[in-house]
Amino acid sequence: MIKVEDSSRSPDGNGQVDTPVLIVGGGPVGLSLALELAYRGVKCLLIDQGDGVVRLSKMGHVSVRSMEHCRRWGIATDVRNCGFPEDFPLNQIFCTSLNGQLITTLEYPSGSQEPASHLSPEKKQRCPQLWFDPILARAAERSEHVTLRYRTRLVSFNETQEGVEVVLENLDDGTRETLQTTYLAACDGAGSRVRRALDIEMQGDPVLSYSTGIYFTSRDLLKHQHVGIGSRYWMVGTEGVWGNLTVVDAKDVWRLTITGNKEKVEADNFDADTWLRRCLGRDDIEYSITAVLPWRRSRLVASAFRRGRVFLAGDACHVNAPNGGYGMNTGLGDAVDLGWKLAATLQGWGGEGLLDSYELERQPIAQRNVDAAAYNFGSTMPKVDYSGVILDGPDGEASRRAVADAMTQGTRQEFETYGVHLGYRYEGSPIIVADGSPMPEDHLSDYVPVARPGHRAPHINLSDGRSILDLFGNGFVLLQFKSRDGADLAGSLTHAAASMGVPLSVEVILDPKVRDLYQADYVLVRPDGHVAWRGNWLDISAKMLIDVVSGCAR
Repeated sequence: MIKVEDSSRSPDGNGQVDTPVLIVGGGPVGLSLALELAYRGVKCLLIDQGDGVVRLSKMGHVSVRSMEHCRRWGIATDVRNCGFPEDFPLNQIFCTSLNGQLITTLEYPSGSQEPASHLSPEKKQRCPQLWFDPILARAAERSEHVTLRYRTRLVSFNETQEGVEVVLENLDDGTRETLQTTYLAACDGAGSRVRRALDIEMQGDPVLSYSTGIYFTSRDLLKHQHVGIGSRYWMVGTEGVWGNLTVVDAKDVWRLTITGNKEKVEADNFDADTWLRRCLGRDDIEYSITAVLPWRRSRLVASAFRRGRVFLAGDACHVNAPNGGYGMNTGLGDAVDLGWKLAATLQGWGGEGLLDSYELERQPIAQRNVDAAAYNFGSTMPKVDYSGVILDGPDGEASRRAVADAMTQGTRQEFETYGVHLGYRYEGSPIIVADGSPMPEDHLSDYVPVARPGHRAPHINLSDGRSILDLFGNGFVLLQFKSRDGADLAGSLTHAAASMGVPLSVEVILDPKVRDLYQADYVLVRPDGHVAWRGNWLDISAKMLIDVVSGCAR
């Protein structure tokens, strides 16, 4: 257990900072936070108790919004070229086994066949964790701003007036050292030792279901099935849905998830081989089991995302059911939101309210997404008669048609996720200036682009072929959709920002199609690509607007 020292104790030495930000946890969220800080020129130290090798892929879906962040970090091409075949169909197949009865197929195109969308310059990408994490790690290693230290454990931390004093242990030789950091970010997973040390509770449903993941390899498995090729196979028996088989590398590496009650999947005599043979539907297919890991689907959100100078991100503060692939992608959103705010504060232009807004913005998104994932999971178990799914003849066909109708209607939201990943908004944020426009429906599948304050600034291609998203990232950006006028609003905001040290640039875009999408003559976009303010004129002073969006307003 991590020890929290007496916070009244002063640190030894002169308070010199060894690293501005210490990140605990080297998974995708911790690595993403390191890249976000590096992108903004902030040094950080990332520690992890492991050796940096990913042996099991617990995630495989990089959302369209996460790909937009990868684009900004300069690694989107690496993710697209991770090794997952571009021509591999992402179909969802419902069957009794790989060699049993086919119930139905929900067809989804491969990466190369998916058409370009007007919603984003990027597309979602299948990239298993065994490839995604190393891509992030290699990018971090290339940065002069990031130091990665594996086989290192956080022993204790103590918040002081100057920052956080931490004690670290080298797990290879047992040596310990004391460092000073200004901020500590806990990205150490669902069992976060930092969160527990801070006594922050997780609230919600700790157990939606009991599951066991069987990780295995089977050479060219898809050559030994007859129900079709897909990225996931839903296994259905007379008892209903009993598990799913998920592709990892599209060839030899797979994950079979068994779902049931505690007695079924956490029993001492749990027989992984029996379940695997049931999934395969044949006894002559060779395989090798890599790991068998019991786990529990949960719907949990932390009661707080921050204690002083210590912040939680990713699974450390929200635990999703995996249905929909929201978990890692929500955590990556945490990393981006926290990253630009830490950078602004460390660089001196972020006000006291900026870091306070992290929890206020991200906690509602976490709740929204864990609720959506729990709903998706519930929808995978429609109440229908499964007793005939294994039968041949007309009775079996009729039973499978009924099951197919129920399951395809219930599971589409899990696979059609533009609304979840592009439609989230920071409603009521203290660093957003609302414009009084009505709140659009928060639809989890469908997404309608809108530049309303708090929302992601929508994508559109500019006349030079670039996405407007490529203008965002380095400080605030004021989009000006009209020629300069006598009031010179842009000049007023630029002057106010400069006087406060807030980075702000102006982009003049006179294309009426872009103005029609953004619905205002001026739109102020934050460093994370979310709209902070829009309008045709200022109804508050330029200084007050900059004060609000930079967290300096009192």
